[in-house]
Amino acid sequence: MREYYTITELTREFDVSTRTLRFYEDEGLVQPVRRGRTRLFRPSDRHLIRQIMRGKRLGFSINEILALATLATGSCWVAWKLRKRRLGGEPDRKPLWVSFGAELFVVVALMFTCRVAVADWPKVPSGSMEPTLRVGDYLLVNHLAYGPRLPFTNTAIEFGQPQRGDVVVFRYPVDVSEFYVKRLVGLPGDVVRFDRGAISVNDAPFDAQVVSEGIGANVPPEDRGQWLIDETSAGSSRTIKVNPFVMGRLAPSGMGASCRTESATAWSCTVPPGQYLMMGDNRDNSSDSRVWGFLPHGQVYGKAVRVLFNLHDMSRTWTAL
Repeated sequence: MREYYTITELTREFDVSTRTLRFYEDEGLVQPVRRGRTRLFRPSDRHLIRQIMRGKRLGFSINEILALATLATGSCWVAWKLRKRRLGGEPDRKPLWVSFGAELFVVVALMFTCRVAVADWPKVPSGSMEPTLRVGDYLLVNHLAYGPRLPFTNTAIEFGQPQRGDVVVFRYPVDVSEFYVKRLVGLPGDVVRFDRGAISVNDAPFDAQVVSEGIGANVPPEDRGQWLIDETSAGSSRTIKVNPFVMGRLAPSGMGASCRTESATAWSCTVPPGQYLMMGDNRDNSSDSRVWGFLPHGQVYGKAVRVLFNLHDMSRTWTAL
């Protein structure tokens, strides 16, 4: 086995950029050895990068916590049933492990089953998907659209496949204990072109019209000075937000050699097999595939279908996505 790998070898092997590997280093995921100006990666670093790129790194999120809680309370429930049978009835005083364990089993099991197999309700923490999603929105996430994923292994029982234009909830590839929500704009094999905030897929003409320049009394504070653009690509339509002073000047450095930069505001990428190109609708204020790379299929979690409610704006209740 080799002792070290260079950064050039890893960028070529995993089709990622140097910036992405340095981001992993800054986050403490890999710890290369420095020899002068050269970074040398250990085999363990190479293995971890492979796991991240293949979408098989294990995460520990609320689903894994609920799985452990279900196992613990279920064990208490079985032990309590066996004890009552042995005693011939229920004792006068219940132990604490019954009150805080066995009697909560059904509730915890229902919560776990609902979150993993049916639906979920995460809260939107940032404005990266504005104007489609607003900060504070609670989303209805349909797991049956693609199929539930088992905790710890992230193994999918697949019912369907993500489609272009879907608002997808997924495990953040850099830290899979976190969940992100972005729009899927490119399927495996698609050629996605980007120009000043708008996209087109597979050589289709750009179809984008400015509908608001962020001026007026009724414009929300977060949209002032921003352009809202109606965009249609690959048969799906949405409204995106673009900063007229930036106009897409975020280089697709996270997607490595799969992309070709045409100008400061234009580029094109070919989506690799088994991965997706994800972008926020707030095109100039979103950490998405342009930053951390393509999304492996194994990290897809569910499809966001509606806004359940927003405590700061109840008019958004039950808004379809």
